[in-house]
Amino acid sequence: MLNMAEGVVRLDALAAAPAVAALAEAFAAAGRELAIVGGPVRDALLGRDTHDLDFTTDALPEQILRIVTPIATAHWDIGREFGTIGARVHGEQVEITTYRADSYDGTTRKPVVAFGDDIGGDLVRRDFTVNAMALQLPDKRLIDPTGGVEDLVRGRLRTPIDARVSFGDDPLRMLRAARFASQLGFDVDPETVDAIEQLRETIQIVSAERIQGELLRLLATDDPGRGIRLLVDTGLMGQFLPEVPALRLEIDEHHHHKDVYEHSLTVLRQAIDLEHARHPGAAPDVPLRLAALLHDIGKPSTRKLEPGGAVTFHHHDIRGARLARKRLRDLRFDSATIDVVTKLIELHLRFFGYAEGAWTDAAVRRYVRDAGGELERLHILTRADVTTRNKRKARMLASGYDDIERRIAELAAQEELDAIRPELDGNSIQEILGIPPGREVGAAYRFLLDLRLDEGVLGPEVAEQRLRAWWAARPAAAPGR
Repeated sequence: MLNMAEGVVRLDALAAAPAVAALAEAFAAAGRELAIVGGPVRDALLGRDTHDLDFTTDALPEQILRIVTPIATAHWDIGREFGTIGARVHGEQVEITTYRADSYDGTTRKPVVAFGDDIGGDLVRRDFTVNAMALQLPDKRLIDPTGGVEDLVRGRLRTPIDARVSFGDDPLRMLRAARFASQLGFDVDPETVDAIEQLRETIQIVSAERIQGELLRLLATDDPGRGIRLLVDTGLMGQFLPEVPALRLEIDEHHHHKDVYEHSLTVLRQAIDLEHARHPGAAPDVPLRLAALLHDIGKPSTRKLEPGGAVTFHHHDIRGARLARKRLRDLRFDSATIDVVTKLIELHLRFFGYAEGAWTDAAVRRYVRDAGGELERLHILTRADVTTRNKRKARMLASGYDDIERRIAELAAQEELDAIRPELDGNSIQEILGIPPGREVGAAYRFLLDLRLDEGVLGPEVAEQRLRAWWAARPAAAPGR
């Protein structure tokens, strides 16, 4: 729950940060307004870590450049047409944007930029009330014209203006609603949800790259399931990733099977838990999470109702990998991510053959070979794919996977040893010692192998000297010596 007293202390600390203080002083000296805006203010009030420093000002881009240049170690104006200047100040990367009063053309999501001269007008045009707060500098005055603090207290996500107008201006905000719901753990205001349902088709004017970016940010949160449910329930997900809502298969009274949609969300949650447990502190593994969400998308098109009430999904792994590749290409994912996700989907059933019967060492090696560099991700996905409520079956599957991981480790260690070779082969040994093929060559080879394991790389010349010394010191002369 939001504690305003603690929030004020954190805002004071934010304002006192070296980069913030230096900018506040520079803009005040130039007679210009400056405020920290959006995410940094929200996160400071919530007690969350602040990663980006965004500012807004009444100064125009050319004036911003003149003000920041003397105190910045670097600056760039890649967003200049939208009023944004970037800079590095006291080691912090910051973005400073002129007050805006954007309007949108209604065909694409590109704003028609109009600079404003009032911070209140700038804040009202932002996506959600919790992002429409600013900390005025240098006097550290909190500006909250749309009730952002109240929404933080209530854990509510709401647009500053009529949601239909806001989403009509910029349909990408509907996807951002899902991302922030997951990121902050907030509920989305019912009127906002209704607006997403009404305007979901307008997401088609947003580029695939921008949609992909928001999807990635959603999956990087600790609870993406919350946002995914919003996207599916409102029909928005069906506009760009229809394979996910298609997982909600109809179940009739004669043919029963697991709810594939709920199963997929559970697998996603369990994969995240395993990811944290096995790799604490690591960055979110978004390709793994994407594979967990999509691993069963081949089921709807492969479902077959069998006599007696059984339901089968033969080859849904192969079908799902193909569907995922096509969809991810449409969303402009990079080829490396597509390859990872589709490989995991294609292999996600392989382990269950191990659980049903012992594999030979060769079969385990093939499993490792086929997984390649994605073996650890496959371990996590396969373990996460166990959602049965049958405790005995769950224990059996967990034990089976413990066993295959143990065998993989043992085989890897053995194969690493097997890969070590003496620095002289059998032919060299025969030539150096002047002996024919036979046991003595094998004994010499084992001596050199032990030497290699004990002392590491010696080089051919030293290995030959040690071989000759060993041979000379043997208690009995060998035939042909």
